[in-house]
Amino acid sequence: MLRAYLLLCISLFTLPVIAATEIRSNEVWLLVDTKAKKIEVKKGEQTVETLEHVAIGRGGAGLKSHRGDNITPHGEYHIGWIGDKSMFRRFFGLTYPSVDDAEKAFEKNIINEGQYKRIVRAHELGQIPPQDTPLGGQIGIHGLGSADARVHAVFDWTHGCIALTNSQIDHLSQLVDTGTLVKIK
Repeated sequence: MLRAYLLLCISLFTLPVIAATEIRSNEVWLLVDTKAKKIEVKKGEQTVETLEHVAIGRGGAGLKSHRGDNITPHGEYHIGWIGDKSMFRRFFGLTYPSVDDAEKAFEKNIINEGQYKRIVRAHELGQIPPQDTPLGGQIGIHGLGSADARVHAVFDWTHGCIALTNSQIDHLSQLVDTGTLVKIK
């Protein structure tokens, strides 16, 4: 009972932070379709480009339950940082875990109250959420680097990220920046 009350109080406190993201008509954002294995580059609600044949986590996509589950999380995130010197060529780090991810994990006793509050606080301050909780971190969109393109074409091989070919990630880097909205479904 106390846990439910605490979650309600924290949720009410963070309500403005977790409100639905408004998309402006001229704003570029990404829709990752984990079933169709594609990324739609959108401007407002219009698809302006599609990147086909992406790879996702070996465990599929859905609700991540812990670090190392190899699941690509569903949800709304932003590009929090860009690594141009990644072993995967480029890495667009996502603001995972979200407040929604944290709420679900807190309700299921996957993370504790302190970890929950750290995640919420980071989002309130516009910072990258902690990457060291039991939910894991370092989820992003990246290229292949020196990985085998033939494996990429037929196998979901990541630990929870979304992978593109090197040419696709180079092209995408011209369209997005930190702060770009990424919806994963």
